Amino acid sequence: MRLFSRIMSLASFVLVIIGALNWLLVGVARFDLVRWLFGPKSLWGRVVYSLVGTAGVSELAMYLTRMFRTRTVPAVP
Repeated sequence: MRLFSRIMSLASFVLVIIGALNWLLVGVARFDLVRWLFGPKSLWGRVVYSLVGTAGVSELAMYLTRMFRTRTVPAVP
């Protein structure tokens, strides 16, 4: 169970980084990499956006859980 938790944590962290890089490209260069790869109204694009959003919520939940367990702000990994 511990291995599964670590794998899911790593996967969500990677997805959050991918999402952040995509938003950086949108903000700086007005280039949406996901839209470019999968098309403007693609089902796969929506899946990618949904996975990135779910990973963000998961990362937030894990961060808050660590914060409340230790009663301090945890260091960013």
